[in-house]
Amino acid sequence: MIIAETERLIVRNWRDADRDLAFEINSDETVMEFFPFRRSRAEADAFLERVQSMIAETRLGFYALELKASGEAIGFCGLARTNHLEPFVPAGAVEIGWRLAARYWGKGLVSEAARALLAGGFETLGLDQIVSFAVHNNIRSTSVMERIGMHRVEGGDFDHPGVPNTYPHLQRHVLYRLTVAEWRARQ
Repeated sequence: MIIAETERLIVRNWRDADRDLAFEINSDETVMEFFPFRRSRAEADAFLERVQSMIAETRLGFYALELKASGEAIGFCGLARTNHLEPFVPAGAVEIGWRLAARYWGKGLVSEAARALLAGGFETLGLDQIVSFAVHNNIRSTSVMERIGMHRVEGGDFDHPGVPNTYPHLQRHVLYRLTVAEWRARQ
């Protein structure tokens, strides 16, 4: 199922043929620089199955990104509930997140997909706000957040409860937000 289309991308459900890409991006040292783990093939397959299940149950999740020109899957972008981060993020908040194979970085593809998903979140799903968060010094991700119109929440920095104490440099996260009113003002 196609979720959205942009000039260069198709945002769609995952296919079995995407398993190699899911493993690649979840095990790549560069892509996963700001995560405390790398996934094995079995763990990447389990991750993909959880994402597919989430999409089937809630219609929210991290969707595959496909290049229109070649049909090649290049990563993911999506909207998902963040119920695991209270009190730092309000219960039921929806986050936008992404991960892209490193060879596709620097081309504006994540920003392009994220803008389409923000529009869907606000126009179709009727969300009042969308959040995003990243390790405090993950400039690549926070730059995308700013390019798509999000702003850093003052006083919103938090230590991510899912990051083990053995990775103190990855615990501090920054929180970004975009409200529907802010999004409409930019349209």
